Amino acid sequence: MSKYLDTTKLSVREIDRQIAKDMVIKYHYSHKWTKCSVALGLYYSDGTQHQFFDMKEEKLIGVICYGDPIGRLTGQSISETLDRTEVLELVRLFVFDGYGSNIESWFLSQTFDWLRRNVPKVKALISYSDPKEGHAGTIYQATNWIYQGNKLRFNDSWSFKFEEDGRWIHGKTIFPQYKTNDPKKIQEQVNKPFWIRKEPRKHRYVYILLKGGERRKLLKSLKHPTFPYPKGNDDIEMEIHKLEPIES
Repeated sequence: MSKYLDTTKLSVREIDRQIAKDMVIKYHYSHKWTKCSVALGLYYSDGTQHQFFDMKEEKLIGVICYGDPIGRLTGQSISETLDRTEVLELVRLFVFDGYGSNIESWFLSQTFDWLRRNVPKVKALISYSDPKEGHAGTIYQATNWIYQGNKLRFNDSWSFKFEEDGRWIHGKTIFPQYKTNDPKKIQEQVNKPFWIRKEPRKHRYVYILLKGGERRKLLKSLKHPTFPYPKGNDDIEMEIHKLEPIES
């Protein structure tokens, strides 16, 4: 049975990015840090008085990180009326278990209000969920993001394995070594068989922070159509291909 979510014991405020980084690297499933412009922490207090100070004891139980989008045309990819500086990307979200049902959704919605108050120039948010990690975007669906499918990134993404029982390496990781992540071009450089698999494309979600007439106006100008939410139990099949070296 899910534990009741008592929001009176929760609060959200900005935290130092180093604190957010430490929590993400230790507890987030990726164990990787990334770009971060705004880090917001979720605090829990059970009402216990601090041992030394005239204040309530608090525990940091969650973190959300927003970063500047990498692509310089990210804003325009949402709407021609948006500049890149008016969009943030949700890049990391982590909350410890055991503090109540739907706590991630509540935390996320509170950060929307924080951004409206403290970063009013930001009009929209963008985020991606990775089906390879079993993520269809349930948290975005629960907080009413707009789903724009998984076909908006132009290039296919590949992972590589250079030993049959070795680990998969993403194309971005090997790019510095081969100056490419195109399987055919790497095939020209490698003198032994290797394996490739096409990574499933990430689901793209957009959230409009504006309200009222401004929101309706931006919604009308969205560049891409809205699709029904994907299901969390969609099967992901990744075909694996073995490539032989090209004889000169």
